[in-house]
Amino acid sequence: MIKIWIFIYFSFFIWSLINPKDLFTWFLEVFPAIIGFIVLFITYKKFQFTNLIYFLILMHCIILMIGGHYTYAEVPFFDYVKEFLNQDRNNYDKIGHLAQGFVPAMIARELIIRKNIINTNVWRNFFIICFCLALSALYEIVEWLVAITTNDAANDFLGTQGYIWDTQSDMTWALVGSIIALLSLSKYHDKVLQKTLK
Repeated sequence: MIKIWIFIYFSFFIWSLINPKDLFTWFLEVFPAIIGFIVLFITYKKFQFTNLIYFLILMHCIILMIGGHYTYAEVPFFDYVKEFLNQDRNNYDKIGHLAQGFVPAMIARELIIRKNIINTNVWRNFFIICFCLALSALYEIVEWLVAITTNDAANDFLGTQGYIWDTQSDMTWALVGSIIALLSLSKYHDKVLQKTLK
């Protein structure tokens, strides 16, 4: 299964690199997926996540690669959604920020449970949500630093599309994503972990 997912990862990676709208923006958007792959590759022999987590990470990487290829403000399908729903902006970036909360929440949950860091559900969930918000805030700080150091070159990376509350909105979507992940997948994740750790 892992080999199939690696093949899918590199298929999307190569596709996203072929004639992207802007190579610098592509690099900025896809960089987290590259770092994630390297970290998972290096740590694979020492620590293997469940297939559920690897699948979620792959989905997040694909979201990043699509955003990198088109830029988040110009993903074609979401242009159609924008027109159909009479929206002011292309909202593909909100899918990315939802995933930015959803996927890290499940990664953190698996690490915390398997490393026996926090035993009670309430405190575990509280920590996971705080972690996801902190990660989202860090990403927004990185966006800001890139913007002030590269000036106009970062416009596509920021993807604000003139929305003054974009940063707050992005963090809110990450928060919502983390909560949805915990509410929707915790029981299933527990079953997966029980089977995996036997």
